[in-house]
Amino acid sequence: MINKMIAGAGMKIFKGGIQMEVSMDKDHTGVIVVDVQGDFTHFKKGSLAVQNTDQDYIDAVLSATKQLKSKGYKIFATQDFHPENHISFYTSHKNKSAYETIDVEGRTQVLWPPHCVRGAENTEILIDKNLFTATIQKGMNPKYDSYSGFFDDGGMATGLDDLLKSHGITTLLIYGLATDYCVKATAMDALKSGFKVILVEELCKGVALDTTASALEEMRSAGIKIISRVSDLPSF
Repeated sequence: MINKMIAGAGMKIFKGGIQMEVSMDKDHTGVIVVDVQGDFTHFKKGSLAVQNTDQDYIDAVLSATKQLKSKGYKIFATQDFHPENHISFYTSHKNKSAYETIDVEGRTQVLWPPHCVRGAENTEILIDKNLFTATIQKGMNPKYDSYSGFFDDGGMATGLDDLLKSHGITTLLIYGLATDYCVKATAMDALKSGFKVILVEELCKGVALDTTASALEEMRSAGIKIISRVSDLPSF
């Protein structure tokens, strides 16, 4: 069980007798909404719909994001934005099927149904774009996948790190789709880039139960703070 105490602008999380403090100063805390796009939701009958992503989920994400915006936090979004011949699409590989795994130049690549193709309706983010300070598009290079909002699989930076630091952000609140892929990759790269990271679990949905559970444990073990809901934060 996790208990929370508020001291000034910080959040102290007590777990297993260990005290961990994360600053929630709104001037230095940013929010990243990860890939809440039509193709990842049942709400829009997406080609790669994640479980439990109906209208109630979209409404919950929108409500939480509006609350955070109203309290002065800067909101950023990531958006999958692929060309039609993207390497992650099974249709880009002869005699391959969706969800197969292949080796590409020493990298493991999961093959997905075509999704979030630039210009397609279901590529659009389902949250009011007026809430965002900026949106970072990723996965635009046909040769590399990009689960992370910070870097693609070839190590090319998306510009998110520089953008956040230009706004004075040191702590990140992250949620979105999918827990076991893009959310995890974005959160882990945020940590590696020097940010303190808080994950809002109820606003994240995963592709599969087992990989979602292992992703949450991996993030927790790495030092990412996981809270159940936005209302667990100071001032909520």
